[in-house]
Amino acid sequence: MANNIKFGDIDVQLPSLDFKKFRGLIALIIVAIIGFFSIYTVDANENGVVLRFGKYSHTTKPGLHFKIPLVDQVSRVKVDYQYKREFGFRTLKAGIETKYSNRNYYQESWMLTGDLNIADVRWIIQFKIKDAASFLFNVRDVESTIRDVSEAALRLVIGDRSFTEVVQTDRIAIVDKAKIYMQELLDKYQAGIIIKMVQLQSVLPPDPVADSYNEVVRAEQEEEKLENEANQAFNKEIYRADGEAKKLINEAKGYAVERINNAKGEIAMFESILIEYKKAPQITKDRYFIETMDKIFSKAPNKVIVDTRLENFLPMMNLKNKEVK
Repeated sequence: MANNIKFGDIDVQLPSLDFKKFRGLIALIIVAIIGFFSIYTVDANENGVVLRFGKYSHTTKPGLHFKIPLVDQVSRVKVDYQYKREFGFRTLKAGIETKYSNRNYYQESWMLTGDLNIADVRWIIQFKIKDAASFLFNVRDVESTIRDVSEAALRLVIGDRSFTEVVQTDRIAIVDKAKIYMQELLDKYQAGIIIKMVQLQSVLPPDPVADSYNEVVRAEQEEEKLENEANQAFNKEIYRADGEAKKLINEAKGYAVERINNAKGEIAMFESILIEYKKAPQITKDRYFIETMDKIFSKAPNKVIVDTRLENFLPMMNLKNKEVK
């Protein structure tokens, strides 16, 4: 059956279509369209937050998922990604020659220390999203919240310390304490964020007083250098004198031990002689007399002993080539 359509005086004849023949194809097309708008994927580093009629429904993990067309809306949030925020400066160009800018950021970098001095603090934080739904819905302006929380926590920690502690000695403690405070505030707001790292990029005096501060630092460093040199010289002399004293003490102890041992040896010798003397007094005296004379005259081999009481000359030793006295 043909259908006629008139356009003014023109009669257009359209061929008739039997929709019954195309019902399968039409159904397939409808199913394909519904399937196309029903299937969605979530990447490996993302979570999908599903809204049903504009209200939070559930969170989906990475993979292939289904939604109700025109009813569900999906927002993808990168939860396996480490975000970075800079304070007191901004990176203009990253790379081998990284360029920074700190122009007009003093309002967030200048902080009052506990001893009422001003420190120019520049820092960075790195964070991850631990709860995609909380990150999207619990905080109206996440970016401003993160900056306000980070700045408030660092100002609180620095306000409890002196300028010298902030600039020189307590930087690690400041970072650790500030990280704890930031996490506590974000958890209180249920922001769905976890702080991974807080790093102080630089802690310096403000530019108007930087030169004066550097002069003071140089003077302190020179003083410390001289003090270290003096301590080194003092310790060197102390160690040398201590070594000399120990050496003399050891020598004295050694000499004392030697004298004591010699004395003990002499005592033992005399005691043994006394025992022999008591057994045979005359024999002992004669033996030690002869031994003593032998020791004396052994040092003069060219001498001859003659008894002047003898009437006849009787040599007591070999007179050959000997000098007679």
